[in-house]
Amino acid sequence: MVNELRILPANQAQPDDLDALFGGRGGGHRCRCQRYRLDRGETFAGTPIEDRAMRLVDQTAAGDPVASVTSGLVAYLDDVPVGWVAVAPRSDHQGLVREFTVPWKGREEDRADASVWAITCLFVRAGHRKQGISRALAVAAVDFAVEHGARAVEAYPITTASVIDEELHVGTVPTFEAAGLTEVSHPTKRRKVLRLDVE
Repeated sequence: MVNELRILPANQAQPDDLDALFGGRGGGHRCRCQRYRLDRGETFAGTPIEDRAMRLVDQTAAGDPVASVTSGLVAYLDDVPVGWVAVAPRSDHQGLVREFTVPWKGREEDRADASVWAITCLFVRAGHRKQGISRALAVAAVDFAVEHGARAVEAYPITTASVIDEELHVGTVPTFEAAGLTEVSHPTKRRKVLRLDVE
């Protein structure tokens, strides 16, 4: 099945593809990959789902195949969107930069450095999980970041699969190891920082 995947920059997807991918219920539907994108003072409770969905369309430039910037990749089986990965400069993720402790604990990093890219979310549509799509998306995300000038690519996976589905949006350690990232820190019991430095 993975050999049949097409993985495209999200600006080459249509907004309806994103709606179909994230579905009408569940964590993906509610979040729309905005966890690390909310501005200071914003909350999920105070930001309607429809607003989060429109923000994702704007961030991805979905429907604009000539856009120079997008915030992720979409995986297709035939013409069905089945997977998503968020990949963009780490500094684009205001929540990540401002308040999330995992990337920064015990590390001296310039939070404004746009040459370090972050993979913050992996999402596979129900009915297509546990088939290698997340790993294929992680590999494609690393390649995409490097092609767009990243000097390093980071991810912040969870260390155990014994969690509820909504916690798995950050990916697992083996997923990112398969994409060539290696551990640089273990800031909490349940989370690691994995990184690939581009030579």
